[in-house]
Amino acid sequence: MNIIIERFNKIKSNISKIDNVNSLKIIAISKTFSLKHIMPLIELGHNHFGENKVQEAGAKWKQIKKEKNNLQLHMVGKLQSNKAKKAVEIFDYIHSLDNQKLADVLSKCQNEINKSINYFIQVNIGNEFQKSGIQYNEVDEFYNYCTREKKMNIIGLMAIPPNDDNTEKYFKSLSELNSSLGLKELSIGMSSDYMKAINYKATYLRIGSAIFGERS
Repeated sequence: MNIIIERFNKIKSNISKIDNVNSLKIIAISKTFSLKHIMPLIELGHNHFGENKVQEAGAKWKQIKKEKNNLQLHMVGKLQSNKAKKAVEIFDYIHSLDNQKLADVLSKCQNEINKSINYFIQVNIGNEFQKSGIQYNEVDEFYNYCTREKKMNIIGLMAIPPNDDNTEKYFKSLSELNSSLGLKELSIGMSSDYMKAINYKATYLRIGSAIFGERS
């Protein structure tokens, strides 16, 4: 069996041991890997994939998305507003909505090309200066701005917790904030902590190296 399929099945097996995970989706983070490397997973029928660079995603996925229209592409990296239009053209989900300027541009672009995108607001859950994201106490206001003024389809929150021993504390506070806004989707959990994330109502797991191996 292909090693990628083997790893993917192991993750699915781990997840299946937990109750109430029917709505859980695995986003296979395929950034830097070639389509040839990813193809076994596509042929298996998996359809959620994540990229972090607009240009790379366009070159890699444009043709195959036309051929297989069930493929769903997720933008999981930092998005510059000057790449917004291209991002709206290629992606179905954007997990890194993190400032008002970007919201303004994305809203305009999706209206221009008449395409509805699903958005996650990225929250800087650990108040880290080197990370993007809306500050925890400003999420409510930003959410209202995006949904009411910009008519954007915000489906949930996303965060990358600090690399320390408090992962579950951050997951808990993000999950509570997500629920308080009445949002149904939550983008947390990566290769090293996805099992913990499931305990805090994660609905989208962003898993890369545990599926595709380490990046060169």
